[in-house]
Amino acid sequence: MDPELVEATTALALEEKGKLVKSLRRIDMLLFTLCAFVGLDTLGLVASNGPQGFVWLILLAVVFVLPYALLMAEVGSTFTEEGGPYEWVKLAFGRFQGGLAAVLYWVTNPFWVGGSLAFIATEAWSSNIHAIGAGTAGDYAFKLIFIWVSIGVAIAALKRGKWIPNAGAIIRVIVLGFFSITAIIYGAKHGFHGFGFSDMSPTLSVFLALVPLLLFNYVGFELQNGAAEEMQDPTKDVPKSVIQSGALGVTMYAVPILCILLVLPLDKVTGIAGFLDAVAATFSVYGGAAHILTQITAIGFILTLLTSGAVWMIGGDRILAVASYDGAFFPFFGRFNARLGTPVRANVLSGLVASVFMIVAVAAFDSGADSKFYIVLTIAISTTLMSYLWIFPAAWRLRKTHGHVHRPYSVPGGKGGMALVAAITTFWVALGTWVGLFPGTLESLLNVSYDFQDTWGTGRATYEWLTLGTLGVVFVIAVIGYLVGGKVRREQVVVPIEG
Repeated sequence: MDPELVEATTALALEEKGKLVKSLRRIDMLLFTLCAFVGLDTLGLVASNGPQGFVWLILLAVVFVLPYALLMAEVGSTFTEEGGPYEWVKLAFGRFQGGLAAVLYWVTNPFWVGGSLAFIATEAWSSNIHAIGAGTAGDYAFKLIFIWVSIGVAIAALKRGKWIPNAGAIIRVIVLGFFSITAIIYGAKHGFHGFGFSDMSPTLSVFLALVPLLLFNYVGFELQNGAAEEMQDPTKDVPKSVIQSGALGVTMYAVPILCILLVLPLDKVTGIAGFLDAVAATFSVYGGAAHILTQITAIGFILTLLTSGAVWMIGGDRILAVASYDGAFFPFFGRFNARLGTPVRANVLSGLVASVFMIVAVAAFDSGADSKFYIVLTIAISTTLMSYLWIFPAAWRLRKTHGHVHRPYSVPGGKGGMALVAAITTFWVALGTWVGLFPGTLESLLNVSYDFQDTWGTGRATYEWLTLGTLGVVFVIAVIGYLVGGKVRREQVVVPIEG
């Protein structure tokens, strides 16, 4: 058999794949990807950078999102094995590299859910619904409920659990649409704040500050391929769902941010809480109904955070489980539940990691306010960007090494077009990774003002020790997981490549 048309898998992989059920239709994939792609937790941070934030958001949509979508449309519709990104990197560079990419891709999610989303959701509830004291029993309870509801959605059989991310995507449309309409009404009544063209002139300082955030906003096209063998027709549906969700997602970011900038002075847009602050300000046009409408919107905001976490758990945990049943990580986590068809062990691992991280943050790091916790959280949730340093080059290499595999969709321009989009996307995630690991270094090189102590609340030595130390722990865990998987790898089976 042509070696380009087969792959080496394991006996455990074949056993576990028998538990998968095809349940994702095209509309499910569109809503799933939209739920992964659009996160409301960062809208305020982008808007707080003023018109420049909006300009960079649009520019990156053109120079990153478009080539990224084209790349994932090809590789996602051609190589349709469960665990997508792991399988692509494995086929291109081998099991060890695939396992490393899978761990980097996965580990972001429990830290993000337990260390960021749970905290933002708690603050949104406390500020708009009912006050919760930091460090109280209610604080712990709310965050733990948030985490484990997200995990519960991931554990549920996909044919049922998919409705939660689907609903999350619809809630995003409703919340952002209603807010945008309200902002226009507010502007018509009170006047549009507006901004001049000079305010939109992009600067390197804002760009370098926003790069990791904007790139983190704009990833998720490949996440649905974590469940590729649970799709009804991935060869046809992946390209359409990727392109459609990309266009809708960029619009859902751009319109509300533009509305915020048009109707509110910049000093009223306050970082993470900025979106709900903007909601409270603009909803004043509804008079006596403003308070209840703000509360309803806050609940919708919290539900979008919950479904963001859930959808990334659904895809990310599957990718880790596939790496595990293929012998590239601890095989224990490669088991799928026979009744549910979901990787329950990997799901529970994510929940435990998220819970421990949250408890440590509240108990030992001033409820997450300590700068050292923020640094560790920043690097932990940046590992997803690092994983694309394997995923994007893998898509290009597969065009070379597996060129005979039928491609339902191909990046325009032949091999040159594929090389170009792979190079562009890899450049952006490399830049975002560097800025996350070594902030201030490019600013120094480009003679851009940057106050490290003021930005991070600590010195560079402490920052690098924390970031590189955290990253080192992740790499060590990945290596140990690979070594433990040796017995499973030895039970090798050769099978045709799906596609």
